[in-house]
Amino acid sequence: MGVIARQSIRGAVANYLGVLIGAVTTFFVVTDLLTQEEIGLTRVMVDAAMLFSGLAQLGTNASILKFYPRFKDPDSRDHGFFGWTLILPFVGFIIIAALFFAFKGSIIGFYAEKSPLLVDYAYLVLPLTFFVLYMTVFETNASVLLHIALPKFVREVVIRVLNLAAYLLYGHRIISLDLFVILFCSSYAVATVINFCYLLTLRRISFRPDWRFVDKRLFKEVGAYTLIMTAAVLAGNVKLFNTIFLAHQTLALAGIYTIANYIANVIEIPYRSLGAISSPVISQAVAEGNLQEVNRLGQQVSLHQLLVASMLLFFIWINLEPLFAVIPNGQAYISGSGVVLFLGIANILNSTFCIATNILNFSKQYAFSLLFIILLTASAILLNLWLIPRWSLTGSACATLFAYILYFVPLLTFLWRRLGVSLFSQKQLWVVLFTLALFGLNALWGWAISPLFDHLGSGLIPLLIQALLRTALFALLAFVVIRRMHISPEVDKIIHFKRPR
Repeated sequence: MGVIARQSIRGAVANYLGVLIGAVTTFFVVTDLLTQEEIGLTRVMVDAAMLFSGLAQLGTNASILKFYPRFKDPDSRDHGFFGWTLILPFVGFIIIAALFFAFKGSIIGFYAEKSPLLVDYAYLVLPLTFFVLYMTVFETNASVLLHIALPKFVREVVIRVLNLAAYLLYGHRIISLDLFVILFCSSYAVATVINFCYLLTLRRISFRPDWRFVDKRLFKEVGAYTLIMTAAVLAGNVKLFNTIFLAHQTLALAGIYTIANYIANVIEIPYRSLGAISSPVISQAVAEGNLQEVNRLGQQVSLHQLLVASMLLFFIWINLEPLFAVIPNGQAYISGSGVVLFLGIANILNSTFCIATNILNFSKQYAFSLLFIILLTASAILLNLWLIPRWSLTGSACATLFAYILYFVPLLTFLWRRLGVSLFSQKQLWVVLFTLALFGLNALWGWAISPLFDHLGSGLIPLLIQALLRTALFALLAFVVIRRMHISPEVDKIIHFKRPR
């Protein structure tokens, strides 16, 4: 766990540095300099590119994680494994591009009436898709080589800094809207080039696939797995449907959702690093048939993610009103509060149990993942179509939450019955009960303590004073209780400021 811990910590630092830059950008630059429609435009373009690139991968990322242990051989540069990972995504991109042009009229017609600004820049979606596609493929290659920190830095920091520069240039009318959108998309091209150059420096990659190493049996196994994983990629991208369907209403709604979604996505940040670096290790354990290790790692990851995600949602929720009071034009975005809560709960579920998807995909039962993905995707689409017209922004978040419930319940049951793998532990129940108790105490604070601050007035300063006091007291309470609960040796070491081995 030493390499995992080091890379995870470095990745987490990059993640939270990105969060800091992203928070300043989102809350104090974007909301001040861009309209809701312009915010929605950039978000929908990125989400569409993420969705298209996920499909264009044709399961490449999952295949990298599952089959790399079979190719691993430093002396032969892993039998040209990197070369294989370049070919399939390019084929997938050609297919997606062909479908995009074939249905371009219908896509434009879907948005033409209420989101014409999106139609004006639809031509940039495919180039953006290409760069997002290979940025992700290069990042996954770095992950299996256990060098995820720099690609995480590129994704979380470099892209955000470049986007910030574009926002400032356009916001101060130094460049036009056309050039702003082009620069915004170009940030992903820069990230792709950096990731590629970084892989070259590792001196473990080869552009020439080793055709002799891949026999007919392995070729068929990889091919079958790849086709199934093409659909599986939708499991991690169901939230992309939210902005895509909201944009059909108006880009302004997508813009409001973008701000709320950014707040809620803070909850998933720890898993982005821990999940990326633990997946190759779990893949190795599954390949070796070591289910005891799979159970241990799965429960460990799930428990830690549940604890961290639950605490993040609670402290985000109790500070939501002060946050919207501080950011420019905050009252225009406060209608997204319901999105933060329900999407936050959905993110807790996903952070806690997303490792189950990886375990199934790495196992010999991976073909069944197609059924779960169909269930998840169909649920997300149908629930968005049903709930957005009824509950607007909150409906989009609830659609994601309900879709995750419909997905994870049968998936976890399947893992337990068919593979003997369970991600549950008794300490997870204590974490849930403690989190609910915190929310209950916060409600009690609002009823009994908040009125005591009324004599200070109703301005921003009294609101911030109460927020700081409430956060400090609840943080102290959480620290004491978590310390007493002895969640895990790793958490105890962090609490006692001991370096993990």
